[in-house]
Amino acid sequence: MKLLLATRSTHKVREVRRIVAGEGLEGCRIISLEDAGIPWTEAEEELEPYDTFEENAASKARYFARLSGLATVSDDSGLEVEALGGRPGVRTKRFAPPGHYPGLDQDDANNRYLVERLDGMPPSARSACYVCVACLADAASGAESFFRGDSPGRILVSARGTAGFGYDPLFLDPELDRSYAELTPAEKDARSHRGRAFRALAAALRAQL
Repeated sequence: MKLLLATRSTHKVREVRRIVAGEGLEGCRIISLEDAGIPWTEAEEELEPYDTFEENAASKARYFARLSGLATVSDDSGLEVEALGGRPGVRTKRFAPPGHYPGLDQDDANNRYLVERLDGMPPSARSACYVCVACLADAASGAESFFRGDSPGRILVSARGTAGFGYDPLFLDPELDRSYAELTPAEKDARSHRGRAFRALAAALRAQL
């Protein structure tokens, strides 16, 4: 079975492949958009206009399932910070305003913007949760299934660690007392929002194979 992973993030492709491989899912091959020969178009910029992770994940999965004719999975993930009223939420990828920090890439700009928004707040006010919602769309039937993973944590005052991507250097796992960027890939997969969502997806696929 070929399963198209609808993302342009090489970090995410690598992470999802690792998670699914760890579940011993025989007969399922995760292929990227590049593997499938699907070039980027501007239409992709309009696929996540919604206010929920579920709607955004479904929008991407439907689009690429129709385009490819393959069973397609897409996820929408984000960081919900309690002190910010749940923001950045579905705007996690583009939290920092465009051009706000000239010279910084988007990840670094987002992290800096988050740190500044929480400046002066004590640890007790820095609760946060990583959320991942994966949508599996069947190209033939149009059926959709959703899988959610949540990981509670806390936002650090400054970045720690060099692994991972996105907000990982600022997201503290309270049980391990390490940021996600300080975890090994295996540790992160076992505890992360994406690991939880895609393990649930793998279990559903295993029942179908």
